[in-house]
Amino acid sequence: MPPMITTQPGFHWTKDGKAFDPGSDPELKVSKDSGSFVFYTLSNTMDNLKQYQGKYVCYASNVLGTAVSNEAIFTMDVPPSQQKEEKIKVKSEEGSSIVLKCNPPQSSMEPIIHWMDWRLHHIKLSERVVVGKDGNLYFAHLMIKDSRDDYTCNVQYLLTRTILAKEPTTLTVERSNSVRNRRPHMMRPAGNHSSYDALRGQTLELECIVQGLPTPKVLWLRKDGELSESRTIKDMFDRRLRFNNISESDGGEYQCIAENSQGKAIHTYTVTVEAAPYWTKEPVSQLYAPGEDVRLDCQADGIPTPTISWTINGMSLSETDNDPRRTVTSSGSLILNDVNFEDTAIYQCHASNKHGTILTNTNVYVIELPPQILTEDEITYKFTEGQKALLECESFGSPKPKVTWESESTISLLADPRVNLLTNGGLEIANVTHSDQDTYTCSVQYNNLSISAILEVINRTVILSPPQALKAQPGNTATFTCLARVDPSLGVPLLQWRKNGQKLFESHSDEKYTFEGPDLIIANVETEDQGIYTCQVITNLDMAEASGTLTLIDRPDPPALLQITEPKHRAVTLSWSPGDDHNNPVLEYVIEFEDQGSKERGLEELMKVPGNKERVTLPLRPYMSYRFRVIARNDVGKSNPSKPSEIYNTTAEAPDNNPEDVRSDSTDPDNLVITWKEMDKREFNGPDFKYRVQWRRVLGHGPSWHTNYTTAPPFIVSGIGNFSAFEIKVQAVNEEGDGPEPDPAIGYSGEDVPLEAPMDVGVALLNSTAIRVTWAAVKRDTVRGNLLGYKIHLTRTGSRGHHRGRRAREPEPSMVVETGANEERKVIGDLRPFSHYDLAVRVFNSKGEGPLSEALSFKTDEGVPGPPSSLTLDSPSETEMTLHWTPPSQPNGILSGYLLQYQQVVESDDSPMQVETIEDSTVTHLTLRNLDRHSHYRFYLRGRTIAGDGEPIVREGATTLDGAPPVNISLSVGETSVNLSWVAKKRHRNVNFQIHSINKNEGGKSKKTEMVNSSQSFYQLQGLTPGSQYRLLFTYNNTDFWDTVIETEGTGVTEVQPSFATQGWFIGVVSAIVLLLLILLILCFIKRSKGGKYSVKDKEEGPMDSEARPMKDETFGEYSDLEVKLSESQASLVEDSKLCSKDNLDFNSSSARTTEPIMYESLVSQFSQPSEDPETLQSLPDNSLLNSTTISPTTNGLPNAVTILD
Repeated sequence: MPPMITTQPGFHWTKDGKAFDPGSDPELKVSKDSGSFVFYTLSNTMDNLKQYQGKYVCYASNVLGTAVSNEAIFTMDVPPSQQKEEKIKVKSEEGSSIVLKCNPPQSSMEPIIHWMDWRLHHIKLSERVVVGKDGNLYFAHLMIKDSRDDYTCNVQYLLTRTILAKEPTTLTVERSNSVRNRRPHMMRPAGNHSSYDALRGQTLELECIVQGLPTPKVLWLRKDGELSESRTIKDMFDRRLRFNNISESDGGEYQCIAENSQGKAIHTYTVTVEAAPYWTKEPVSQLYAPGEDVRLDCQADGIPTPTISWTINGMSLSETDNDPRRTVTSSGSLILNDVNFEDTAIYQCHASNKHGTILTNTNVYVIELPPQILTEDEITYKFTEGQKALLECESFGSPKPKVTWESESTISLLADPRVNLLTNGGLEIANVTHSDQDTYTCSVQYNNLSISAILEVINRTVILSPPQALKAQPGNTATFTCLARVDPSLGVPLLQWRKNGQKLFESHSDEKYTFEGPDLIIANVETEDQGIYTCQVITNLDMAEASGTLTLIDRPDPPALLQITEPKHRAVTLSWSPGDDHNNPVLEYVIEFEDQGSKERGLEELMKVPGNKERVTLPLRPYMSYRFRVIARNDVGKSNPSKPSEIYNTTAEAPDNNPEDVRSDSTDPDNLVITWKEMDKREFNGPDFKYRVQWRRVLGHGPSWHTNYTTAPPFIVSGIGNFSAFEIKVQAVNEEGDGPEPDPAIGYSGEDVPLEAPMDVGVALLNSTAIRVTWAAVKRDTVRGNLLGYKIHLTRTGSRGHHRGRRAREPEPSMVVETGANEERKVIGDLRPFSHYDLAVRVFNSKGEGPLSEALSFKTDEGVPGPPSSLTLDSPSETEMTLHWTPPSQPNGILSGYLLQYQQVVESDDSPMQVETIEDSTVTHLTLRNLDRHSHYRFYLRGRTIAGDGEPIVREGATTLDGAPPVNISLSVGETSVNLSWVAKKRHRNVNFQIHSINKNEGGKSKKTEMVNSSQSFYQLQGLTPGSQYRLLFTYNNTDFWDTVIETEGTGVTEVQPSFATQGWFIGVVSAIVLLLLILLILCFIKRSKGGKYSVKDKEEGPMDSEARPMKDETFGEYSDLEVKLSESQASLVEDSKLCSKDNLDFNSSSARTTEPIMYESLVSQFSQPSEDPETLQSLPDNSLLNSTTISPTTNGLPNAVTILD
């Protein structure tokens, strides 16, 4: 509790233990409201500021005592500056190690080092190239690509915002022909042991930079325990081990182990952690009543252990009165017995060791005050299950009030080990559960003061699906998912993602990080994206978190430095250095080889070895030239192949094997063809390879072998007879010797066709379709080869029902049945009954077939017929069905009649079968009556012979019902027509019906179509007026069965408004003009009559103008046929349309367009007349205007030119 300050405090300072007054120094500026001062030098020089370096302590005093500040140290440092340097040029050989120096300026500030090129691009760092803590650039081994002239060390000081660029260093790497692998060697720190001291809370980095070829791998271990992954961070490609906020538990011995294929190097680090003093328990400022005993506990820790001392108002106890009521315990606590008002003061506890001193101020205020409870009543405290709940009950008074806690449901609250009464009056409940939810009461003893506190326990936030350990390839996308369960009363939680403890924010420029609901999506994964990703689900009461790792994986780098060692008989040892596995262990190595003598085969796989091996003994073949390469494979894929090894040649030896599958493959008589499977070239084992071929007869010529040599199969021996047995063998030989002794095989010389046919051929009838054929075996010497069996030739020559001449005209394919070599009888089936057959037998071997035996004729018995060839159904009425059929194509005997079976088709398939027998085989139809019109029937029709009933032909059908008009009528309306379509009823006969169209706009004028058949399913009603309303009636048997109203598209005929043409004066003028024209016409006729008369026919037969000639092959010519085809009922139309009669005059050669409207109106007037006789409409020709023929709108169905003759 802070002291009650009633007056403005006073301030004074000491510097290096002596009084210091900042207000008396014009170079310093003192604050008006506090004792603070600022270094404000008028001269503004570093030398002037140096006089103020030292240790400062501030004292603040009022009537309650004096408080003392911790010591403040003020020092000065000269800002680093650029020093003039000379350019450095360094040369070294490929494979060697080197260090490029940086030498940053000396400063108390720790710089940040950046090695860059002249474009200010960072030099690419790797396990091979790293930057040390000293700022130098270290190369484990050099490569040609490291040569450049712009290695620049840039030194950055954050406090002064300064970057100093050093002079560029030129590095030249010279190629070397003797690059050798080297075991690891420590570059920094040197030697094999180093020691480090660190203070608690500071950051310590251990460094392990090594050289070697190939690049060594680095492993960190703790010798005296397990290395904590949570307290350490590996950096700079595992070359640094960093402790952030180091503690005493981190002290111990650590090892860096650097290893490559050539060996390892170990460096041991001894870490000693000490600590400046820090508080473990501080005394609490408090009010006390007179006569109380006061205990001020002051405990601190540190390495070495700090010393505790006390001062009062800034003065040591030795400088004050030696009051026996004050005692200091061995643990450092200060006890004040029987305090009075004069003991009110500020007490300072000091903790000191060699690393520093700390102090804390404690207010002791002796006063008498009545008790009070300062905490508000009925506060609701919310905690999630598992948390530590703290219910406050802050009291005030002197002496200090004693408080007690009670709950409504618990009798003895403090009996629960989870419940603790704090010294400040608060109530602490550890690991709260839902059962702790209650109302609690805090009371002051010996007083009626009390307050209530309400505790609510809410479900804690739980992560159900935490982020997993992910592995991703470069360039791919990695997705972490974090699903949590949150109590609804906590509202919407905040989902925060961190990488290695640092907050992540969604990227909008490069879209690196995308947050989608519970997912964190990392795009284009790179090496820098590796690390620990933590998802934090944060509510206003609690937080849950879980972590997953992202590891970058890729296919391994190719192995390097292939070496061939330890040559043995047919074996050699191949070793290699593994490439980087990219965080995915190598599963296996694939060893491939190329035979320099057979380069056309390319590279071939020799063997595979486990991924933990780096050397293997390879089996080799003699007389080959090997070049090896190695490929590494992990879960991601295969590496690129390594560079090939040097060529290794094996010596020649005698063959190990002989050719396989030695046999005779003789095809021609009198020849022995010896062949075998040719050996692979790699089995030759040496130069001058060939095959030794040997043969001898099995009988009659003794043990002598005939020998010859060849380089490839086959080997042919001539003039040795037909089908003779020989022992044959083939042996591999080369310049170094012979292969193993081969085992002989039996072979035969070539075969010839058999000489004789089988004898005593006989046939026994088994039934109408099967026979048994027998014969006598031929003599083996007449076969002249390996007897393979017999062939039985069967030819059907015709049916028994036809005469011999007819059979001869019936070509039938022959049937050939093969038998085994030892068979002398054979049963043959699937013959045609009631047929004539010829049979012959011959023997065959590998060369061919012998002569046929003498032909043997036989005939098969009658059998049951095949199914009738066809069966069709016809229904003359609703209860009758007529069946039409054709006889079986295979009667297999004399057809005697038919058997008809039929039944109703029902789901249970158990309706009774009805039978009709037809005794006459010439009958081909039958009518069944009294059938059920509502049922379907299944019919089975079989033919009959004396052998029985044949297979049936099966059909299903139903009777046809009486005709009915169509249903489901639909229409599509145009301007002058309407398209009508419908669906005819199934099983119903077709019917004829008519369509009536009634024009409502023309007073109900009606038209009928010709008879339409229901099977058409479509009809187009034409000749309608645009923009008019029609009623359509469908009529069948003088009964309407469908009725609808339609309206055609387009604009209808509108009433013409009165104009000046209807005025009386205008009519009079026109009448006068017409009268004058009539007079002129009369005069014209009189004049013509005086000129003589002539025949109109002669005029027509005379020469015509080209425009007046009839058009035959053009579109408009088609309509001239209309006048010829009109029926007699339309004679008036023809008479009225004779436009070229003598009554027509040609005034000034006017165009035919003048007469077209007259003819069109004449046609319309004829067809618009109503007719009650439907036959009149039916008599119209096919191209009538009421039929569906389309009339071109250009000519309105009329010729496009008319010639008017005088």
